[in-house]
Amino acid sequence: MSDKPGNQTPNTPDVSETDLRNKKVDELRQEARDEHISGASGLRKEELVKEVAKARQDDHDGGRGGNSRSGGEDAEDLGAGPDGGRIRHGDDSSKSLKYSQEITSPDEEPEREGRSLATTHHDVIKQWAEERGGVPATVDGTEHGDHLGVLRIDFRDRDAKLREVSWEEWFKTFDDRRLNFIYQEQRSDGSQSNFFRLENPDREDA
Repeated sequence: MSDKPGNQTPNTPDVSETDLRNKKVDELRQEARDEHISGASGLRKEELVKEVAKARQDDHDGGRGGNSRSGGEDAEDLGAGPDGGRIRHGDDSSKSLKYSQEITSPDEEPEREGRSLATTHHDVIKQWAEERGGVPATVDGTEHGDHLGVLRIDFRDRDAKLREVSWEEWFKTFDDRRLNFIYQEQRSDGSQSNFFRLENPDREDA
C-alpha cells in the first residue's frame, strides 16, 4: 500500500520509496528519464516509484547494469539521425503529420494521452519499438537489389512475412527515403499503443 512507511523494495536499503511516493507523477517521470529508464511516460505512479528506486540502488551498487529498462549504450550510439529528429516536409505531407506533435528528443513527452506524435529521431524510434518488444524488419520480397524493401516493425507475435534486419540497415533506408515516423505512446484511455506508420512526404506511398 502507498501509505506504508519506509522502504518496501527488497535489497534497496539506501532508497526511500516513501520519499518517492510523496513526489508528483511528473517529477517521478523526470527522475526516471534522468536515470535513463525507458518508457517512463507509460508507467503508473507505483511503477515509477519501483523503477526509480531500483535504478538508484543500481547506481549505488556501481552502475545501471541491472536496470532492464535502460536503453543501454547501443541506444545512445544511434543518436538523432541526420535531421536531428525533426520532421521532414514535402509536397505530399499528410494532414496526420501536420497535426502531430513533433518529438526531437527522448526526453520529450506527449502533450496528452492519445496524442499523435512524429519524429525522425533514431533513439526515440528504437526506444519506442523495444518497449513494445518490436524489432526492425522489412517485408520479404519487396527488396530492390541490395536495398531493403518496405520497412516495418515486427512486434512480439512475429509476422511470417517480415524479415528482421539490423537497426543500422533500417535507419539507413529510413533516412535515404526521407521517411517520417508517426506514432502514439498511449491510447486516449492511457493504455500503451503500438500504432505507428511511416510516411514519405515527397510521395503518398512510403
